[in-house]
Amino acid sequence: MKYMGSKNRIAKFILPIILKDRKSDQYMVDLFCGGANLIDKVDGNRIANDTHPELIAMFQAVQKGWIPPDVITEEMYQDIKITPKDYNMALVGFTGFGASYSGKWWGGYARGNSNKGLPRNYAAESKRNLLKQSPNIKTVKFYNLDYRDVPLPPNSIIYCDPPYKGTTSYKTGKFDYDVFWQWCRDKVNEGHTVFISEYNAPDDFTSVWQKEIVSSLTKDTGSKKGVERLFIYKGETKWTNKTI
Repeated sequence: MKYMGSKNRIAKFILPIILKDRKSDQYMVDLFCGGANLIDKVDGNRIANDTHPELIAMFQAVQKGWIPPDVITEEMYQDIKITPKDYNMALVGFTGFGASYSGKWWGGYARGNSNKGLPRNYAAESKRNLLKQSPNIKTVKFYNLDYRDVPLPPNSIIYCDPPYKGTTSYKTGKFDYDVFWQWCRDKVNEGHTVFISEYNAPDDFTSVWQKEIVSSLTKDTGSKKGVERLFIYKGETKWTNKTI
């Protein structure tokens, strides 16, 4: 599903690193799953979590067979945004992301023309993408929790894609980066393997992969370049640093 900050473009680069030494019954845990564009490319035991209750409600509904609408008019978009409690959470999640500019939560009603000059139906595109994704997330255990509260099976592989420092923050409030990095250290010491996507990290973390990425922001701010990196806590040195 289209989602601001999606890892869909880099999944083919980072997943071979993340899954390199995965055992057959080992859990892959995506703690900040967003549009589920990474976890949908992983097999086996999987857990996905996100702080957006409407987003998780949407994925859980799709797992049970819910089909999103083909059309979200601008009037519907505004009404759902203003009075979300009048609608089921799955539809709110689908509209807030799937009918918004660049997949940003209520980032403005998406409109524009196709290559042929005809108006695009962004809701229909989002629906097709979500239903195409659906078989690949059928057995994922979805949670809507603070990342620190997600139940972690022993020796899990944990992937973290937190809100990048200095970029758009979570709707739930300010993200505490110091607490997050200490949590990552603690999980490694407990026996988990932890990977973190960010631009920068504390000195006791090391980058095992990096690539310059052009990120689309909003219709007002345009796009910007940044070097995406995949970090591990120092001491986990079996991965070779790769720059592509």
